[in-house]
Order: sequence, then C-alpha cells, then structure tokens
Amino acid sequence: MTFPWLSVVGMGEDGLDGLSPASRTLVESAELLAGSERLLALVPAGPGERLAWPSPFDALAARLEAWRGRRVVVLATGDPLNYGIGAKLLQHFAIDDIRFLPHVSAFSLAAARLGWSLPDTETVSLHGRGATLIETAMAPNARILALTAGEETIREVARRLVARGYGASVLTVLEHMGGPAERRISFVAQSLTEGPLADLATLAVECRPEPGAALLTRTPGLPDDAFRHDGQITKREVRAITLAALAPFPNALLWDVGAGSGSVAIEWMRAARGARAVAFERHAGRLALIAENAIDLGAPSLEIVPGDFLEDAGGRPPPDAVFLGGGVSDTRLFEAAWAPLKAGGRFVANAVTLDGEAQLAALNATQGGELVRIEVAYAEPVGQHMAMRPRLGVTQWRAIKA
Repeated sequence: MTFPWLSVVGMGEDGLDGLSPASRTLVESAELLAGSERLLALVPAGPGERLAWPSPFDALAARLEAWRGRRVVVLATGDPLNYGIGAKLLQHFAIDDIRFLPHVSAFSLAAARLGWSLPDTETVSLHGRGATLIETAMAPNARILALTAGEETIREVARRLVARGYGASVLTVLEHMGGPAERRISFVAQSLTEGPLADLATLAVECRPEPGAALLTRTPGLPDDAFRHDGQITKREVRAITLAALAPFPNALLWDVGAGSGSVAIEWMRAARGARAVAFERHAGRLALIAENAIDLGAPSLEIVPGDFLEDAGGRPPPDAVFLGGGVSDTRLFEAAWAPLKAGGRFVANAVTLDGEAQLAALNATQGGELVRIEVAYAEPVGQHMAMRPRLGVTQWRAIKA
C-alpha cells in the first residue's frame, strides 16, 4: 500500500491552536510547508522549508512534485475541498498521493454564528468568479452564504440586489471568523455601510423582495425582457420546452449554435450546477448582447465564439448536448454539430420555415428521434373583445445519439 506523501491541512484564524493533534503534528514536522503568506504567518518557524503560493498555480504543482516522497504539507483555509485548493491539487496529483485533513469551513462557521441550517441555505463562492454569480441564487426569502474576494465584491452584490428589486435584503459581513479579529457587520442592501471591509470575509444575504421585484428562477423560461436582444431570441415558452428536451445536468457541456441573444445557453448554465456552454454566433452585433446577458444573469463563464461555426467547431471538447436554433436547412451545420456529440448526447433543433421543417423531417427519418410541433397563442384585443392570437409555430426535432 502506498501512503500519501502530500498532506493538505485545513486551518482557521486560530492557527495551530485550532488543529487536531494529528494535524498539528503533520504541520510541525513537515519538511516542506506550503501555503498563503497569511496562513504561514500563523505557524511559528520550524525545521522545514517554507513555500508561499507562487503564480501561476501550475508552478506550485511543479514545486511540490519535486518533493515527492518527502513530508510535504499544504496549508488551506478551512475545508480544502469546499471551494478550496483541494480540487486544484487533485488536477495534478492522484488521490492516493494526498491526505486531506479539513478544518471547519467558512460556511459552517457562518451558519453557526447566524443559526442558519446549512441544507436550507444557498452557498456560492464569488472569490475569483465574479459577483454576478449571486444572480442565480436570488429568490424571495432565500438565505445565501457567499465567499467573497473583498470589499468590492460585497458592494457589487448589494448593487445587484438593489437593481433586481431586493434592496431591503439584509447583508451580514462576517470577518476573520474564529480568530481574535472576528467582526460582524450588518446593513441593508440599499444602504451600503461606510468604512473598509476585510478581504477575508463571508457574506450572508437574507433576500427580501420589494413589490414588483423580478423573479428570475433557475427553472427555464425566463421572460423575454430579461434578455437584451434584437428580436433573435428563442421565445419564452419555446425556450422552456427546448431546455426540457436538452435536459441540463451538472457539469454538462452545451453547444448553442447560432446563439442569437444567448438565451438557451445562459438558461442551460443556470439550470444545473457547474453546467457549461459555448455560444457560437457569426452576427457581430449580437456578440455584445450575449456577453451582457451572461453577466447580468449569472453565467459569466459562458464561452462566446464569434465567426463561422463550420470553421470554429473543430478541436473542441465534445458536447453533451447541442442546440441548433437556426440554419437547420444547411446540412453542413447539422453534420458539424452531430459528429462530435457524445454518445447518449441530446440534439435539439428548431425550425419555423418550410425548408427547415423539411430538413428536420429528413433527419428524423434517417437518425430517429421525434418531431414536435409547438404552437403558442396569446390573448390580445380584437375590437372590443379579446381573442387568442397565435405566434409563429415552431417545429422541433429531438434526438439522442446512439
């Protein structure tokens, strides 16, 4: 049996005093002790060498690899596998090489301070990811715990809450939890607190909507006016049906070919934790709209690819699902999107023209799947009365690649 040579020890603001005897022994006997300057400062000098985080992170992995087989300890904040360094280390080292000794996470500490039940609380990291991710967690009466990247992140969260009609929400900043400098500050989103806030802080949000606040849930089918668009957008009801057919799941990758406003790709990412998407769009004027929508609606990692899909699709990781929202009459688009789709992956294409419908019917005959006609009508005034006025019908082809 091979024993781990690399130990990842979680540590709190109380330093060595908060560690278990086993963790403390590992830290004090390490031949190489690596960590942030803040954590290293909490450990008195010992016989081993010290390594502060280098940049980029790959440089750290190479430095640690050079010590393989010796007693190496990496210090992490709290729980290293809870939005910590643990996941990054596992990209470079096998689990058999690593021993994880977690400390209490910032989420657990914050929940204990506030008396919140963690399973009933939304948790998110905004550290290095952008405050826009708070958008997907906003909901009436929701409780959110967020790791932050400092004062500007907290203030941006407050601004976003106000913009969405949640200005009455209560924000609590919990700084340096577990240490001598621990502090708690609470304020209402629409009344930003004055004075500096600590870089090391966890933000708690109690969402309190005002009358008329936008309700933008993760359930697909956001209102069309939630997106910036020039008319090229998969309409709300059709979009909801399309997302249901695509079936988002955690960490899955979608190709949105002819993304328009990016609405399908963005809702795919909102619908499942870690879901990823690539938006292909050749219309230059729509690229900025897609980017703005992604930032506004909590999908900042959406990859936007300008230009011709036929030229840009090659060499990319294979998708778990593909949505073809336009140009379905061009068989080359289908072939370029179908070929890299993973086995078991879902392909959904929508058409509104007769040419497009004919192509979808041909695909259904050769590839299998199912054809669905989507008809939507809205009530509108007709003289002194109301009548249902139908929208342009959409034919949808759905298939699962064998």
